[in-house]
Amino acid sequence: MTRTREALATLQQMLALLQGERQALAALDLNRIVTCTQGKLDLCSRLEAVEQSSLDEECLGVLDAVRRLNEINRRLRNLIATNVQNRLSGLTGSSAPYSAISRQNMNLALV
Repeated sequence: MTRTREALATLQQMLALLQGERQALAALDLNRIVTCTQGKLDLCSRLEAVEQSSLDEECLGVLDAVRRLNEINRRLRNLIATNVQNRLSGLTGSSAPYSAISRQNMNLALV
């Protein structure tokens, strides 16, 4: 298999993985999200060895689709994180649920 065909196969795997990640995000399936993350890291390490100048038009098209889908997934992850933060704020009555406790309050809590 030529380098270009290997790169195309890897990019197609990445595209399928990103589609699976989007489904996992929509379903809030944490196990599948973690599995997809590890798969993306593995595929990225394989793609690092590929010279972009050696990619043909088909590979570049799939690469563009991968970039767009990754951006969509990133935005979806951010929306989910914002939603969780808003819900936590509503439950705790605090606008910053992830903020650190001040040292003075921590010392009082320990006493």
